[in-house]
Amino acid sequence: MLYYSGGSATTRITDQELCEGLHEALAKIGPREKVLALPPDITRAHSRAGLLTQYVYDHFGSSLTDVLPAIGTHAALSDTERVEMFGSIPADLFRVHRFRSEMTTLGEVPSSFIQRVSEGRLSFRWPAQVNKLVAEGGHDLILSVGQVVPHEVIGMANYNKNVFVGTGGTEAIDKSHYLGAVYGMERIMGRANNPVRQVLNYAHREFATHLPLVFVHTVVALEQDGTLAVKGLYIGDDEECFLKAAELSLQVNFTMVDRPLTKVVVYLDPQEFRSTWVGNKSIFRTRMAIADGGELVVLAPGVKDFGEDTEIDALIRRYGYVGSERVLALVEAKDDLRANLSAAAHLIHGSSEGRFSVTYCPGHLTREEVEGVGFRHETLNEATKRYDPARLTDGYNTLPDGEEIYFVSNPAVGLWAHTDRFNA
Repeated sequence: MLYYSGGSATTRITDQELCEGLHEALAKIGPREKVLALPPDITRAHSRAGLLTQYVYDHFGSSLTDVLPAIGTHAALSDTERVEMFGSIPADLFRVHRFRSEMTTLGEVPSSFIQRVSEGRLSFRWPAQVNKLVAEGGHDLILSVGQVVPHEVIGMANYNKNVFVGTGGTEAIDKSHYLGAVYGMERIMGRANNPVRQVLNYAHREFATHLPLVFVHTVVALEQDGTLAVKGLYIGDDEECFLKAAELSLQVNFTMVDRPLTKVVVYLDPQEFRSTWVGNKSIFRTRMAIADGGELVVLAPGVKDFGEDTEIDALIRRYGYVGSERVLALVEAKDDLRANLSAAAHLIHGSSEGRFSVTYCPGHLTREEVEGVGFRHETLNEATKRYDPARLTDGYNTLPDGEEIYFVSNPAVGLWAHTDRFNA
């Protein structure tokens, strides 16, 4: 059932309108005694999920008993991040998702289904895992809050991904990411229907209909003045609200460039991007727009790690972004990588497959560290002298010496492609 639907490519939804839309939906749902909220973490702060979760607390008060950020394998929120994103919601309501423990398996998607949707590439079984609090917490409402936007693993982010991956276990996260990587990231991004989504939909339909899930989806876009604006709000308990949000997201978050781009410069906000695990959205979201032989320059003042998790960080440092063919061979040969397929998937996602070069300009990693994982390195100071993000505008820019670049100020809110590669 769709409880609220509002927005368009020309809409700019205010905070007050967000609050009113949410409260209209919650009024239709009716009173609840024990509510669980599943918002994203600080890396999705621009989703407005933090503000919406505050509105949920304002509405339910003491009936909001638990807030479980759906962090997947990301680092847990610090106290500073919690206050920054969620304001005055009491700290004692927050729980930490531990993806290596505290899990419940609701059922398994059969190998025959995986084999079919992967076109024969994989044939493992997929466990529908969720945090024990989701499955066994006794809540009479579970609100999954987040943004629908093009995504490298699931095509379009959110809906049941927030549940089965955001609060999922090691095996579920690993295998879903690996399925997307092996099937082909460029065949998935920007598409609401794809093999990974089909697996999650199967799990939702077969194993999770007893959970009192309601999805609160925003669509957020970058305006011409450089500000972020909420363009849509969709709330419902089934796929309809997701598909409506995905349709709008493609209108406002997807840029089709008129020709392959020779040089792309991406800026990573240090408040949002602190690892290449997240910061490689600079690669994921622009790769279909970059010309063969082109260059991607990543201005990354906050990046200090490769993985958000120490074990994954070590694997990235050990094997590097070496391309899909090499990673697939390593998975077969190396027990540690085979036991952490999400890391393997990330290594595939983060490689340009030799089509273009990636120059990372991090604030806190050394040349040796950056080159050790397969990227080029340039100091942040030198790169920002030439590519000053304060002076660049999103899209095409011509520098004083005549060089043309394409600038992206926030890769998390979009997808860029040129027609030939996207259609292929």
